[in-house]
Amino acid sequence: MRPLLPVVFAAMLLLAGCVAPLQTDGGVSAAGSDDPEVPPSISVSGTGTASADADLALVSVSVTALEADAESARARVAEDSRALFEALTDAGVDTDEAVRTTAFRISPEYDFREGGRELLGYRAVHAYEVEVSPEQAGTVIDAAVGAVSGDSDGEDGIVVDGVQYTLSEETRAEVRAEALEKAVDAARADADTVAGAADVSVAGVRTISVGADVDSFPQPRFAAEAADSGSTVLQPGPVEVTATVTISYDVE
Repeated sequence: MRPLLPVVFAAMLLLAGCVAPLQTDGGVSAAGSDDPEVPPSISVSGTGTASADADLALVSVSVTALEADAESARARVAEDSRALFEALTDAGVDTDEAVRTTAFRISPEYDFREGGRELLGYRAVHAYEVEVSPEQAGTVIDAAVGAVSGDSDGEDGIVVDGVQYTLSEETRAEVRAEALEKAVDAARADADTVAGAADVSVAGVRTISVGADVDSFPQPRFAAEAADSGSTVLQPGPVEVTATVTISYDVE
C-alpha cells in the first residue's frame, strides 16, 4: 500500500502555490506553477499484467562433432544435420519454414596440461532453432535425439540446448493490450485517491508515456514419459506480459 500522508502533504503545498515538484517513492507526484494558466497536476505510474497460454515453442538443438581436421568435422556435422532434417520432416515439421540456423562454428579444441597444450582436434557446431506448436516440442526433441545418436565417448552427436515457450505476435499483441488497460486503470485509481485526499479532482489527462514491456517465460516441466512410447512430454505454464504507464493528470 502506498503511503498517502506524504503525498497528501505534498499535494496541499503545491496546490497552494509551491513551485517545486514533490515526489513519493510510490510513483506519485504532484506539481503546481506560478503561472495561473498552467493548472496543477498529479503524475502517477501504473502497472498491469496479463497472461495467456503459450502458443509457440522454440526448441534449440545443436549438432556437434570433434574430428582430427576442420574439413572432417564440417563434413560430419553436415551429414548429421541432414539426418536431423529428415527426422524432423518425418515428424511433421516443415523444415523450410520452422528451422533456422542460430550459430555455426569450427574451432580447434585443446587439452591443456601443465607446461603446454595438446590439440585434440577440431570442433564443429551447427545450432538450430525449431519453431513449432507447444504440443510438438517433445516430438522435436525425440526426433533430434533419435536422428543423431553420437559416438560412445560423447564427443559427437546432438545437444538439446533448451525449450522456450512464448507467444505468437498476434497473441502477444492481444495480451499486451490487456496489460496496458490494467496499467491505465491502476494509474487512474491512484490519481483519484491522491486527488481526493488533497481535496481536488482529476480534470483530465495531460501526458501519457508507456514503459518497456516485461515478458515472463515459463520454464517447461518434464512430465513422466508415456509408458507405451517413451516419448518426451513437456508441460508449459502461461506466458505473462507486464506493461507500465506513467500518466500526468490535470487537477482542479
